[in-house]
Amino acid sequence: MAGKQDVVRHVAQAVEGLSQRQASEVVDAVFGAITECLKRGEVVQLPGFGSFSVSERAARLGRNPATGETIKIPASTSARFRPAKNLKKYVNTGSTGPRGK
Repeated sequence: MAGKQDVVRHVAQAVEGLSQRQASEVVDAVFGAITECLKRGEVVQLPGFGSFSVSERAARLGRNPATGETIKIPASTSARFRPAKNLKKYVNTGSTGPRGK
């Protein structure tokens, strides 16, 4: 499984002259920008990669599987990611680059 440090390392290697520390700041800035946009309810579209959006789920009744008791599940908001067509194609077949190149 790849983690943040793996992404930072890849960015530092991909951009000539960029240190790991600078790459870490770039990765943090990108994630921060996406987070702030989602917090404002905006959709973030990254062509060739996918889009991030906020999804709201209404309150509902559920059932505790252990006891069978009916419980109230509160409304919630979550982030959603929808991959772009090129990314799905790349992941499934590896035939083209993630940006369609």
